[in-house]
Amino acid sequence: MRLIVGLLLVISTMVNSVHSLDLQGHRGARGLAPENTLPAFARALGIGVTTLEMDCAITRDGVVVVSHDPALNPDITRGPDGKWLGKAGPAIRILTYTALQRFDVGRLNPSNDYAKRWPEQQPVDGTRIPRLSDVFALVKKSGNETVRFNIETKISPLEPNQTAGPEEFARKLVAAIRAGGMEKRATIQSFDWRTLQVVQDEAPEIPTVYLTVEKGFMDSIQAGRPFSPWTAGLKVDQFGGSVPRMIKAAGGAVWSPYQGDLTREAVKEAQALGLKVVVWTVNDPADMKRLVEWGVDGIISDRPDWLRAVAEGAGLPLPVPTRVSP
Repeated sequence: MRLIVGLLLVISTMVNSVHSLDLQGHRGARGLAPENTLPAFARALGIGVTTLEMDCAITRDGVVVVSHDPALNPDITRGPDGKWLGKAGPAIRILTYTALQRFDVGRLNPSNDYAKRWPEQQPVDGTRIPRLSDVFALVKKSGNETVRFNIETKISPLEPNQTAGPEEFARKLVAAIRAGGMEKRATIQSFDWRTLQVVQDEAPEIPTVYLTVEKGFMDSIQAGRPFSPWTAGLKVDQFGGSVPRMIKAAGGAVWSPYQGDLTREAVKEAQALGLKVVVWTVNDPADMKRLVEWGVDGIISDRPDWLRAVAEGAGLPLPVPTRVSP
């Protein structure tokens, strides 16, 4: 009997110690279907992810819609006449939701370099920019009661006139999440930490995800400089140069760094502080394997099919695929 009890304890310990990985489909599944659209989210659900990652904007009439770009993007947008936009279109904040529905975002513009990055993306002509409520409805239709939503406030302190301000943006997003009954299944992420501070004050039940990047193409931390417009008044130098300590002090639940900035030591430091580490945006299976070995809590990928295969190869628990028609 003692031997059996001992074996059961060993098995229980092994099961409880299995590392789980948050498999996040970036913009749904950008590598396979038009980004931030219902077909992309349906594709990700069919592959089997734990989280649908997406970006949001707010229309002139206050509707929270799913879009990476504050203004209509000529790389993915055709006008009511069926022709590709020749340049960035109007900002979403100046369009009503009804006006926004006149634009087709179901295909990549083949004449732009952006299309070359996603040769396996399958077009779905006639696709429109969805409301956040439409994404929630799709998931409810699928019957998936566990998949989560990681929603970014697409706002920049460098372009204050392009979107709603941080307070209005955060409050409208929180209201939309609550209206959909998804506050227990959502996180709100942002590079602009001002929106996250509003969320923490007004919706403490929704965890906040602090996005960071420290590369030349966009340095949101700006270590060694007097001020970063992205970090809500916090300075990393006040925390000994530690981004995880800075996020912990800000009240964050998750650190989401650019993969090129991350080290194994930083993962351990963040997790020791009680933060989860979810890395963006990882599309190379070799990088995925390395990050899994480092013990990150989650990975955001344009190819959730590849990410799932890596997780399966590592013996990690996998979410159940859910097929649904958009």
